[in-house]
Amino acid sequence: MNTRAYVAELLGTFLFMTIGYLSVGAFAVASAPTPNLLVVPFSFGFGLLAAIFAFGHISGGHFNPAVTIGAVIDGRTTPADAVGYIVAQIVGAIAAAGVVLVALSQDVVKAGITKPGTGVTDVGAVIIEVVLTAGFLCVILAATKHASSLARLAIPLTLVAIHFASATLSGASVNPARSIGSAVVGGDLGSLWIYLVGPILGGIIGASVYRFAAAEEHEAAEPVVVEPAGT
Repeated sequence: MNTRAYVAELLGTFLFMTIGYLSVGAFAVASAPTPNLLVVPFSFGFGLLAAIFAFGHISGGHFNPAVTIGAVIDGRTTPADAVGYIVAQIVGAIAAAGVVLVALSQDVVKAGITKPGTGVTDVGAVIIEVVLTAGFLCVILAATKHASSLARLAIPLTLVAIHFASATLSGASVNPARSIGSAVVGGDLGSLWIYLVGPILGGIIGASVYRFAAAEEHEAAEPVVVEPAGT
């Protein structure tokens, strides 16, 4: 049992989500008009950056069940450790939403619940989440393997781009823990299935695509267990 890694995943996810969730409240009470599509994407991206630097060296910095599932598929972590990671990530996200509830209000937590945007169907939101999570996983697995010195910046910046592209469409979750935390504490589970199915399926597809694209490297290399330093 890798207790230190699990605790690091919990604390990292907590830090990541606290910054992201609070950005919704910060936008709501800002005295001057500030574009929501700037505040929230940068807060989640930089929140991930903070979590990676603070705790990524201990656990590998997944902070996202979809990333952990991708790491299992790519042979970078074990199924047993993956269970511990995912539980820690969900607990961290719920705790972060709890901080927002206590410090601000449940209405602020509810405002951060991921839901399809106006004119976007549930199926459409699932498709967007699948595609963007798959792309995110390809970036994470490739960056941590081939550009480790840049991975800590490449991964958060990719998350910022994902938010810009889909925040008003699918809600830009690409992370089941992110959606679970706000949905559970906000008391609205109606759309949660979208953000469980979409990112998990996207994580599986993304890791599989990466393994296919890097098949020759996997065949030539000896098996190693290395967690990706990403979301």
